[in-house]
Amino acid sequence: MYFRVIIALAIKEFLALLRDKRSRFVIIGPPIIQLMVFGFAATYDLNNVPVAIYNEDHGGAARELVSRIEGSPHFQVVAHVERDSEVAPLIDNREVLLVLHIGQRFSAELLQGDGALLQAILDGRNSNTAMVAMNYLRSILLEYNSDWLESQGSQGPQVTLQTRAWYNENLQSRWFIVPGIVGLLTLVVTLLVTALSVAREREAGTFDQLLVTPLRPLDILIGKAIPGIVIGLLEASLIIALMVLLFEIPLRGSLGALYLGIGLFLLSAVGVGLMISAIAVTQQQAVLGAFLFLVPAVILSGFSTPIANMPEPIQWLTYLDPLRYFLVIVRSVTLEGNGYDLLVHQYWPMAIIGLVTLAMAGWLFRHRLY
Repeated sequence: MYFRVIIALAIKEFLALLRDKRSRFVIIGPPIIQLMVFGFAATYDLNNVPVAIYNEDHGGAARELVSRIEGSPHFQVVAHVERDSEVAPLIDNREVLLVLHIGQRFSAELLQGDGALLQAILDGRNSNTAMVAMNYLRSILLEYNSDWLESQGSQGPQVTLQTRAWYNENLQSRWFIVPGIVGLLTLVVTLLVTALSVAREREAGTFDQLLVTPLRPLDILIGKAIPGIVIGLLEASLIIALMVLLFEIPLRGSLGALYLGIGLFLLSAVGVGLMISAIAVTQQQAVLGAFLFLVPAVILSGFSTPIANMPEPIQWLTYLDPLRYFLVIVRSVTLEGNGYDLLVHQYWPMAIIGLVTLAMAGWLFRHRLY
Protein backbone atom coordinates (compact mmCIF):
# COMPACT_ATOMS: atom_id res chain seq x y z
CA MET A 1 0.00 0.00 0.00
CA TYR A 2 2.81 2.40 0.97
CA PHE A 3 4.74 1.96 -2.30
CA ARG A 4 1.49 2.07 -4.30
CA VAL A 5 0.82 5.59 -3.00
CA ILE A 6 4.34 6.78 -3.91
CA ILE A 7 4.03 5.25 -7.39
CA ALA A 8 0.68 7.01 -7.79
CA LEU A 9 2.36 10.31 -6.91
CA ALA A 10 5.13 9.61 -9.44
CA ILE A 11 2.52 8.84 -12.13
CA LYS A 12 0.77 12.10 -11.27
CA GLU A 13 4.09 13.91 -11.73
CA PHE A 14 4.61 12.25 -15.14
CA LEU A 15 1.13 13.33 -16.26
CA ALA A 16 1.73 16.89 -15.08
CA LEU A 17 4.96 16.99 -17.10
CA LEU A 18 3.30 15.66 -20.23
CA ARG A 19 0.33 18.05 -19.98
CA ASP A 20 2.54 21.13 -19.62
CA LYS A 21 3.72 22.39 -23.04
CA ARG A 22 6.83 24.03 -21.59
CA SER A 23 7.84 20.88 -19.76
CA ARG A 24 7.34 18.73 -22.86
CA PHE A 25 9.53 21.10 -24.85
CA VAL A 26 12.27 21.08 -22.17
CA ILE A 27 12.33 17.27 -22.16
CA ILE A 28 12.27 16.64 -25.91
CA GLY A 29 13.29 19.70 -27.92
CA PRO A 30 16.51 21.25 -26.56
CA PRO A 31 18.43 17.99 -25.95
CA ILE A 32 18.01 16.82 -29.56
CA ILE A 33 18.78 20.26 -30.98
CA GLN A 34 21.86 20.70 -28.78
CA LEU A 35 23.14 17.22 -29.62
CA MET A 36 22.98 18.01 -33.33
CA VAL A 37 24.55 21.44 -32.92
CA PHE A 38 27.36 20.26 -30.64
CA GLY A 39 27.93 17.00 -32.48
CA PHE A 40 28.22 18.46 -35.96
CA ALA A 41 29.39 22.02 -35.27
CA ALA A 42 31.58 21.83 -32.16
CA THR A 43 35.07 20.66 -33.03
CA TYR A 44 38.64 21.39 -32.06
CA ASP A 45 39.83 20.56 -35.58
CA LEU A 46 40.68 23.33 -38.04
CA ASN A 47 39.92 23.00 -41.73
CA ASN A 48 40.24 25.56 -44.52
CA VAL A 49 42.13 28.05 -42.36
CA PRO A 50 42.44 31.24 -44.43
CA VAL A 51 46.10 32.06 -45.09
CA ALA A 52 48.03 34.47 -47.28
CA ILE A 53 51.36 33.76 -48.98
CA TYR A 54 53.98 36.51 -49.24
CA ASN A 55 56.50 34.85 -51.57
CA GLU A 56 59.47 37.02 -52.55
CA ASP A 57 61.40 34.04 -53.92
CA HIS A 58 60.25 32.46 -57.19
CA GLY A 59 62.71 29.56 -57.06
CA GLY A 60 61.73 25.90 -57.23
CA ALA A 61 62.07 25.24 -53.50
CA ALA A 62 59.70 28.10 -52.64
CA ARG A 63 57.17 26.99 -55.26
CA GLU A 64 57.25 23.44 -53.86
CA LEU A 65 56.56 24.70 -50.34
CA VAL A 66 53.68 26.90 -51.51
CA SER A 67 52.13 24.00 -53.44
CA ARG A 68 52.20 21.83 -50.29
CA ILE A 69 50.37 24.49 -48.30
CA GLU A 70 47.81 24.97 -51.08
CA GLY A 71 47.23 21.21 -51.19
CA SER A 72 46.74 20.84 -47.45
CA PRO A 73 43.13 20.25 -46.29
CA HIS A 74 43.84 22.44 -43.25
CA PHE A 75 44.73 25.59 -45.18
CA GLN A 76 43.01 27.68 -47.83
CA VAL A 77 45.20 30.24 -49.58
CA VAL A 78 42.94 33.27 -50.03
CA ALA A 79 45.55 35.90 -50.95
CA HIS A 80 49.02 36.27 -52.45
CA VAL A 81 50.78 39.30 -51.00
CA GLU A 82 53.07 41.42 -53.17
CA ARG A 83 54.39 44.00 -50.67
CA ASP A 84 54.85 44.53 -46.92
CA SER A 85 52.02 47.05 -46.61
CA GLU A 86 49.41 44.44 -47.61
CA VAL A 87 50.10 42.17 -44.60
CA ALA A 88 48.67 44.25 -41.74
CA PRO A 89 45.21 44.90 -43.29
CA LEU A 90 44.70 41.17 -43.92
CA ILE A 91 45.35 40.36 -40.25
CA ASP A 92 43.54 43.41 -38.85
CA ASN A 93 40.36 42.74 -40.84
CA ARG A 94 40.42 39.01 -39.95
CA GLU A 95 40.63 38.07 -43.62
CA VAL A 96 43.41 35.59 -42.85
CA LEU A 97 44.61 33.84 -39.72
CA LEU A 98 48.19 33.44 -40.92
CA VAL A 99 50.57 35.09 -43.38
CA LEU A 100 53.59 33.03 -44.49
CA HIS A 101 56.51 35.18 -45.62
CA ILE A 102 59.13 33.49 -47.83
CA GLY A 103 62.26 35.62 -48.21
CA GLN A 104 64.08 36.42 -51.45
CA ARG A 105 66.99 34.02 -50.81
CA PHE A 106 64.96 31.05 -49.51
CA SER A 107 65.76 28.67 -52.42
CA ALA A 108 69.35 29.85 -52.71
CA GLU A 109 70.07 29.29 -49.02
CA LEU A 110 68.60 25.79 -49.18
CA LEU A 111 70.72 24.90 -52.21
CA GLN A 112 73.83 26.21 -50.45
CA GLY A 113 73.08 24.00 -47.47
CA ASP A 114 72.47 26.91 -45.18
CA GLY A 115 69.43 27.23 -42.92
CA ALA A 116 66.61 29.04 -44.69
CA LEU A 117 64.30 31.21 -42.58
CA LEU A 118 60.54 31.56 -42.90
CA GLN A 119 58.33 34.10 -41.15
CA ALA A 120 54.83 33.19 -39.99
CA ILE A 121 52.63 36.11 -38.93
CA LEU A 122 49.65 34.92 -36.86
CA ASP A 123 46.45 36.55 -35.63
CA GLY A 124 46.88 35.96 -31.89
CA ARG A 125 43.45 37.24 -30.84
CA ASN A 126 42.28 33.65 -30.64
CA SER A 127 45.44 32.09 -29.22
CA ASN A 128 44.16 28.50 -29.22
CA THR A 129 43.19 28.60 -32.90
CA ALA A 130 46.47 30.27 -33.79
CA MET A 131 48.51 27.58 -32.03
CA VAL A 132 46.58 24.78 -33.74
CA ALA A 133 47.19 26.40 -37.13
CA MET A 134 50.87 26.80 -36.28
CA ASN A 135 51.12 23.09 -35.43
CA TYR A 136 49.61 22.22 -38.81
CA LEU A 137 52.20 24.44 -40.50
CA ARG A 138 55.02 22.79 -38.52
CA SER A 139 53.85 19.38 -39.72
CA ILE A 140 54.03 20.51 -43.35
CA LEU A 141 57.50 21.99 -42.82
CA LEU A 142 58.80 18.82 -41.15
CA GLU A 143 57.66 16.71 -44.08
CA TYR A 144 59.07 19.27 -46.51
CA ASN A 145 62.47 19.24 -44.77
CA SER A 146 62.61 15.45 -44.83
CA ASP A 147 61.76 15.27 -48.53
CA TRP A 148 64.24 18.03 -49.37
CA LEU A 149 67.12 16.27 -47.61
CA GLU A 150 66.25 13.02 -49.35
CA SER A 151 66.08 14.67 -52.79
CA GLN A 152 69.48 16.32 -52.26
CA GLY A 153 71.08 13.04 -51.21
CA SER A 154 71.99 14.32 -47.78
CA GLN A 155 74.41 12.06 -45.94
CA GLY A 156 74.03 10.96 -42.33
CA PRO A 157 71.56 8.97 -40.30
CA GLN A 158 67.91 9.55 -41.00
CA VAL A 159 65.56 9.75 -38.02
CA THR A 160 61.92 8.94 -38.74
CA LEU A 161 59.23 9.72 -36.19
CA GLN A 162 56.28 7.38 -36.29
CA THR A 163 53.25 8.42 -34.26
CA ARG A 164 50.33 6.34 -33.12
CA ALA A 165 47.30 7.75 -31.30
CA TRP A 166 45.67 5.46 -28.75
CA TYR A 167 41.91 5.33 -28.17
CA ASN A 168 41.17 7.91 -30.90
CA GLU A 169 43.19 6.66 -33.86
CA ASN A 170 42.13 9.39 -36.29
CA LEU A 171 42.36 12.17 -33.67
CA GLN A 172 38.78 13.27 -34.28
CA SER A 173 37.73 15.86 -31.72
CA ARG A 174 34.11 14.71 -32.14
CA TRP A 175 35.03 11.49 -30.33
CA PHE A 176 35.95 13.62 -27.32
CA ILE A 177 33.08 16.14 -27.51
CA VAL A 178 30.02 13.95 -28.16
CA PRO A 179 30.49 11.56 -25.17
CA GLY A 180 30.73 14.66 -22.99
CA ILE A 181 27.39 15.84 -24.39
CA VAL A 182 25.78 12.69 -22.92
CA GLY A 183 26.55 13.99 -19.44
CA LEU A 184 25.83 17.63 -20.23
CA LEU A 185 22.37 17.14 -21.73
CA THR A 186 21.36 14.49 -19.19
CA LEU A 187 22.24 16.92 -16.40
CA VAL A 188 20.31 19.78 -18.04
CA VAL A 189 17.10 17.80 -18.52
CA THR A 190 17.16 16.03 -15.14
CA LEU A 191 17.95 19.21 -13.24
CA LEU A 192 15.19 21.22 -14.92
CA VAL A 193 12.55 18.50 -14.50
CA THR A 194 13.22 18.07 -10.78
CA ALA A 195 13.79 21.79 -10.08
CA LEU A 196 10.41 22.66 -11.59
CA SER A 197 8.45 19.90 -9.86
CA VAL A 198 7.54 21.51 -6.50
CA ALA A 199 7.60 25.06 -7.88
CA ARG A 200 5.00 24.06 -10.48
CA GLU A 201 2.77 22.68 -7.70
CA ARG A 202 3.09 25.92 -5.74
CA GLU A 203 2.20 28.06 -8.78
CA ALA A 204 -0.75 25.84 -9.70
CA GLY A 205 -2.07 25.92 -6.14
CA THR A 206 -2.08 22.12 -5.81
CA PHE A 207 0.78 21.95 -3.33
CA ASP A 208 -1.59 22.44 -0.38
CA GLN A 209 -3.59 19.44 -1.59
CA LEU A 210 -0.48 17.28 -1.23
CA LEU A 211 -0.04 18.44 2.34
CA VAL A 212 -3.47 17.15 3.42
CA THR A 213 -2.82 13.68 2.00
CA PRO A 214 -1.45 10.86 4.23
CA LEU A 215 1.91 11.23 2.46
CA ARG A 216 4.88 12.26 4.58
CA PRO A 217 7.38 14.85 3.28
CA LEU A 218 9.85 12.03 2.54
CA ASP A 219 7.21 10.22 0.49
CA ILE A 220 6.51 13.35 -1.55
CA LEU A 221 10.24 13.80 -2.11
CA ILE A 222 10.63 10.23 -3.41
CA GLY A 223 7.61 10.62 -5.66
CA LYS A 224 9.09 13.79 -7.11
CA ALA A 225 12.50 12.14 -7.63
CA ILE A 226 11.28 9.10 -9.59
CA PRO A 227 10.17 10.99 -12.76
CA GLY A 228 13.50 12.87 -12.92
CA ILE A 229 15.48 9.63 -12.71
CA VAL A 230 13.33 7.85 -15.31
CA ILE A 231 13.37 10.77 -17.75
CA GLY A 232 17.12 11.22 -17.27
CA LEU A 233 17.69 7.52 -17.94
CA LEU A 234 15.61 7.62 -21.14
CA GLU A 235 17.34 10.82 -22.24
CA ALA A 236 20.81 9.36 -21.68
CA SER A 237 19.85 6.16 -23.53
CA LEU A 238 18.60 8.14 -26.53
CA ILE A 239 21.74 10.26 -26.72
CA ILE A 240 24.00 7.19 -26.38
CA ALA A 241 22.11 5.47 -29.21
CA LEU A 242 22.51 8.55 -31.44
CA MET A 243 26.16 8.78 -30.45
CA VAL A 244 26.84 5.24 -31.65
CA LEU A 245 24.52 5.11 -34.68
CA LEU A 246 24.65 8.67 -36.02
CA PHE A 247 28.15 9.83 -35.05
CA GLU A 248 29.72 6.32 -35.25
CA ILE A 249 31.58 6.69 -31.95
CA PRO A 250 32.62 3.27 -30.58
CA LEU A 251 31.26 1.87 -27.34
CA ARG A 252 34.19 -0.32 -26.35
CA GLY A 253 33.62 -0.89 -22.64
CA SER A 254 31.00 -2.44 -20.41
CA LEU A 255 27.47 -1.18 -20.94
CA GLY A 256 26.65 -2.15 -17.36
CA ALA A 257 29.54 -0.02 -16.06
CA LEU A 258 28.25 2.91 -18.09
CA TYR A 259 24.68 2.57 -16.80
CA LEU A 260 25.87 2.23 -13.21
CA GLY A 261 27.60 5.57 -13.71
CA ILE A 262 24.44 7.02 -15.26
CA GLY A 263 22.37 5.85 -12.27
CA LEU A 264 24.71 7.42 -9.71
CA PHE A 265 25.00 10.58 -11.78
CA LEU A 266 21.20 10.88 -11.96
CA LEU A 267 20.99 10.36 -8.21
CA SER A 268 23.27 13.34 -7.60
CA ALA A 269 21.55 15.47 -10.27
CA VAL A 270 18.11 14.74 -8.82
CA GLY A 271 19.38 15.63 -5.36
CA VAL A 272 20.59 19.04 -6.56
CA GLY A 273 17.37 19.61 -8.51
CA LEU A 274 15.17 18.82 -5.52
CA MET A 275 17.25 21.16 -3.34
CA ILE A 276 16.55 23.96 -5.82
CA SER A 277 12.88 22.96 -6.03
CA ALA A 278 12.48 23.00 -2.25
CA ILE A 279 13.80 26.57 -2.09
CA ALA A 280 12.11 28.06 -5.18
CA VAL A 281 8.63 29.54 -4.87
CA THR A 282 7.99 30.06 -8.60
CA GLN A 283 9.02 28.23 -11.74
CA GLN A 284 11.04 31.26 -12.80
CA GLN A 285 13.09 31.02 -9.61
CA ALA A 286 13.55 27.28 -10.18
CA VAL A 287 14.87 27.79 -13.73
CA LEU A 288 17.20 30.55 -12.54
CA GLY A 289 18.49 28.33 -9.73
CA ALA A 290 19.07 25.45 -12.14
CA PHE A 291 21.16 27.58 -14.47
CA LEU A 292 23.07 29.10 -11.58
CA PHE A 293 24.23 25.55 -10.85
CA LEU A 294 24.62 24.42 -14.47
CA VAL A 295 27.06 27.06 -15.70
CA PRO A 296 29.78 26.50 -13.06
CA ALA A 297 29.13 22.74 -13.15
CA VAL A 298 29.93 22.60 -16.87
CA ILE A 299 32.97 24.87 -16.56
CA LEU A 300 34.40 22.89 -13.62
CA SER A 301 33.72 19.48 -15.16
CA GLY A 302 36.55 19.53 -17.69
CA PHE A 303 34.07 19.39 -20.58
CA SER A 304 35.98 21.99 -22.57
CA THR A 305 38.87 23.16 -20.36
CA PRO A 306 41.26 20.57 -18.84
CA ILE A 307 41.01 20.51 -15.05
CA ALA A 308 44.80 20.26 -14.82
CA ASN A 309 45.07 23.74 -16.38
CA MET A 310 42.92 25.34 -13.67
CA PRO A 311 44.38 27.02 -10.56
CA GLU A 312 44.83 24.58 -7.69
CA PRO A 313 42.03 26.05 -5.47
CA ILE A 314 39.61 25.68 -8.41
CA GLN A 315 40.78 22.09 -8.96
CA TRP A 316 39.77 21.27 -5.39
CA LEU A 317 36.36 22.82 -6.07
CA THR A 318 35.81 20.47 -9.03
CA TYR A 319 35.58 17.51 -6.64
CA LEU A 320 32.11 18.78 -5.66
CA ASP A 321 30.90 18.58 -9.27
CA PRO A 322 29.20 15.25 -10.19
CA LEU A 323 29.59 16.02 -13.91
CA ARG A 324 33.38 15.83 -13.48
CA TYR A 325 33.19 12.14 -12.50
CA PHE A 326 30.58 11.16 -15.06
CA LEU A 327 32.58 12.62 -17.96
CA VAL A 328 35.50 10.40 -16.96
CA ILE A 329 33.17 7.39 -16.88
CA VAL A 330 31.48 7.94 -20.24
CA ARG A 331 34.74 8.72 -22.07
CA SER A 332 36.54 5.81 -20.42
CA VAL A 333 33.81 3.34 -21.38
CA THR A 334 33.37 4.59 -24.95
CA LEU A 335 36.99 5.18 -25.96
CA GLU A 336 39.16 3.17 -23.56
CA GLY A 337 36.92 0.15 -23.02
CA ASN A 338 37.08 0.34 -19.21
CA GLY A 339 34.89 -1.68 -16.84
CA TYR A 340 33.73 -1.58 -13.23
CA ASP A 341 37.13 -2.14 -11.60
CA LEU A 342 38.81 0.86 -13.25
CA LEU A 343 35.90 3.21 -12.60
CA VAL A 344 35.23 2.55 -8.91
CA HIS A 345 37.02 5.79 -7.94
CA GLN A 346 34.49 7.71 -10.04
CA TYR A 347 31.45 5.87 -8.67
CA TRP A 348 31.74 6.48 -4.94
CA PRO A 349 32.15 10.30 -5.07
CA MET A 350 28.91 10.58 -7.09
CA ALA A 351 27.16 8.29 -4.62
CA ILE A 352 28.25 10.52 -1.72
CA ILE A 353 27.19 13.68 -3.57
CA GLY A 354 23.81 12.11 -4.33
CA LEU A 355 23.17 11.02 -0.73
CA VAL A 356 24.24 14.38 0.71
CA THR A 357 22.15 16.44 -1.72
CA LEU A 358 19.08 14.22 -1.25
CA ALA A 359 19.43 14.53 2.53
CA MET A 360 19.74 18.31 2.20
CA ALA A 361 16.73 18.37 -0.12
CA GLY A 362 14.71 16.38 2.45
CA TRP A 363 15.72 18.77 5.23
CA LEU A 364 14.89 21.83 3.13
CA PHE A 365 11.61 20.24 2.07
CA ARG A 366 10.50 19.67 5.67
CA HIS A 367 11.71 23.15 6.64
CA ARG A 368 9.65 24.76 3.87
CA LEU A 369 6.61 22.69 4.80
CA TYR A 370 6.55 23.62 8.44
